[in-house]
Amino acid sequence: MTRTDLSGNRLLDSLLHRDREILFPALKSIELSRGTVLLQPGVSVQRVHFPADHTLASLVLGLRDGRSVEAAMIGIEGALGGIISDGGKPAYATGIVEVGGRALSLPVEMLEDAKARSQTLRDHFARYGDCLLAQVLQSVACNAVHDFEARLARWLLAAQDRLGRRDVSATQDFIAEMLGVRRTYATRIVGTLERRGAVRRRRGLISIIDRGLLERIACDCYAFLRRHFERLLPGVYPAYDG
Repeated sequence: MTRTDLSGNRLLDSLLHRDREILFPALKSIELSRGTVLLQPGVSVQRVHFPADHTLASLVLGLRDGRSVEAAMIGIEGALGGIISDGGKPAYATGIVEVGGRALSLPVEMLEDAKARSQTLRDHFARYGDCLLAQVLQSVACNAVHDFEARLARWLLAAQDRLGRRDVSATQDFIAEMLGVRRTYATRIVGTLERRGAVRRRRGLISIIDRGLLERIACDCYAFLRRHFERLLPGVYPAYDG
């Protein structure tokens, strides 16, 4: 396994060289398919997964009535599992792959050993844990007070940042599920964004046509979270520049 094979995740790539060297022997490059479940509620976390390249995952909460809602979106800026807790703890949410691709995998106990060996590495992941918690808290506030069009614009911008391309792989069923609304309502609002010239719908894809307009439609939550990330982990959050 070469160093190139173990790059592509900005959270890992931004570690100090000596801290990456601690993790390198235990890292494994794997391919993840869409729909792969990485975390299950109540099941002990065994491995940490770092999405690489264009891979995208979500932390999803299931509701009693069978619906689910996304609590956090995670791509090349982050990781799923064992970051905030000290390993060996059961997951609370479902971690699921939304856009398949490459990821870097690490046993939880190896991450904990690395944290014990390096103060700077421990601080790096603690900062990411803070950013992940901020995203969850921001999602709670956003879902409570902002209208769906603004929330959808925020979600599309966040997905594009992480995917690094104009086309976001998402059906209207998927958007409705992630954002906790009815499909008919999601379809209507996506149509509104399309008529305004912000996006264009294609089968299984939403193409972002006018990112500037989408940024003006989005709620402040998008900018707040980006600024918080930049304060704690400068250069880790991806910026779409296409």
